Amino acid sequence: MRRLLKQQLNIWSLLSLVLIIAILIPNFIIGAQLFTEPNENWQHIKDYLLKDYIRNTVVIMFFTAIATTAIGTSLAWLVAMYDFPLKKFLKWALILPLAIPPYIAAYTYHGIVNYTGVIQTTLRNSLDITVNQKYFNIMNIQGAVFIFTMCLFPYVYTITKSFFQNQSSSMIENARLLGGSPLAIFFRVALPIAKASIVGSVTLVILEVLNDFGVVSYFGIQTFSTAIFRTWYGMKDLDSALKLAGSLMLLVIIVLVLEKVLRGRKRYSFSTTKVRPIQPKKLKGIKAGLVCAYAFGIFSIAFIIPFLQLVRWALMTYEKVLNFDFLLLAYNSIYVAAIAAIIIVIIALVISNYTRLHQGLTAKIFSRVTTLGYSIPGAAIAIAFIMIFLWLDTTNKELLAKINMEPTVIWRTTLVMLISAYIIRFLAIGYNSIETGFEKVGNSFTEASRMMGVSTLKTFFKVDLPMVRGAVFSGFILVFVDILKELPLTLFLQPFNFSTLATQAFKYANDERVQEASLASLLIILLSGIFIFFFHKLAERESS
Repeated sequence: MRRLLKQQLNIWSLLSLVLIIAILIPNFIIGAQLFTEPNENWQHIKDYLLKDYIRNTVVIMFFTAIATTAIGTSLAWLVAMYDFPLKKFLKWALILPLAIPPYIAAYTYHGIVNYTGVIQTTLRNSLDITVNQKYFNIMNIQGAVFIFTMCLFPYVYTITKSFFQNQSSSMIENARLLGGSPLAIFFRVALPIAKASIVGSVTLVILEVLNDFGVVSYFGIQTFSTAIFRTWYGMKDLDSALKLAGSLMLLVIIVLVLEKVLRGRKRYSFSTTKVRPIQPKKLKGIKAGLVCAYAFGIFSIAFIIPFLQLVRWALMTYEKVLNFDFLLLAYNSIYVAAIAAIIIVIIALVISNYTRLHQGLTAKIFSRVTTLGYSIPGAAIAIAFIMIFLWLDTTNKELLAKINMEPTVIWRTTLVMLISAYIIRFLAIGYNSIETGFEKVGNSFTEASRMMGVSTLKTFFKVDLPMVRGAVFSGFILVFVDILKELPLTLFLQPFNFSTLATQAFKYANDERVQEASLASLLIILLSGIFIFFFHKLAERESS
């Protein structure tokens, strides 16, 4: 039967191979550039600036990782283990900060705490208190860590909460019978068994920090992303920009290796089939109030406060901003996100269908390569694609010149380059969702259909696809939301006279027109929030 499947799956193998090669090309370009002869700009960067880029990037990564671990894990434990007021709402509401891109949170909080912001204005006008400005300055590394923590802790919270909720209650009950306090159980039982989930989720946080351009650029912090942007746009030095991208990829590789080391080889699984999930313990009195205040306080800082500030600004400026151009921005954002998400879902279906039916080394390599793109920061991918499409344009011009024709298409000025970069960057998200869906349904139905003489292609559309449609929809939602919020790739690669809500909000903020940026930001948040809510409901239905 397996031999028959392999013979019939040539089309899946060929398509997967072509797609994998396309994914690897940008990575090879970035890696190979590290070994080329350096120019004078790169020598200057290496001698005087590279240490600052590395130090700032690592400091922000390190402290964001610690803060998101503390907040995300503690919230996950409290929500999974206890019943308290507003828990039903907070359980999913604590995911909503993911709907606020960090660069939007950055300029919003700066607008809140600066000299003309609501806090200092209230203190001066109502209480006659003038404060020292240095205590309200968030445009520094500490401020960046705060912004990243508030926007990214839901990664840790969501993944770790799911792990805690699916654990057997017997371990916790046994620890309680042995006299363990809640704090001791958390540190000595819960954290060790959840280590892999915590490390994995914190790695996602770190990758998001490395990918960021908006926060560090707005705050004036010199990191790899800002250096790549300045080297390419300021000096038009593609070689040095590629070397910076390669250095950033080395940092990513170090992070991924550390993740493997920290995860370790230990695995925790059920030792019996009689598994009773954890039943939350009802809190009363002051304990219930403190837990609710902590969870709601984090939610308020991460979502409610910046959201309400954006609403206030939007009400002040919507008449000036809301016009045909704004509607065009919304259309552009939804259009490119939808097109890229559809293509990603199709590619993910092809590769995941191949890897589930082929259990050999090739399938494992394909699976690893498919998820590679998400670990590469957007600025690095953008520089690689600029080089690829510059080569395509040069080749196109030379070929047409040989037959006395003028080049009619300049590839780097089209949406093809931007959407191609989106596909490489976010393919892992769609692939992971669809691969999980295929793992749940297994291969038995596919094999039964093939034994009945149904073709591979027909089996895929009639049997496989209907069974994983929930995973396909989930993958589309996740990819769509990430592309809608994406800034570095869009800012680097958008064609002339083409902008999205994300790039327009960032440009307004950079021009110190944060109030005008609020309407575009609100639409991003509302669209992302709605899709995140639907994803949460879909995930709950799939798990029930």
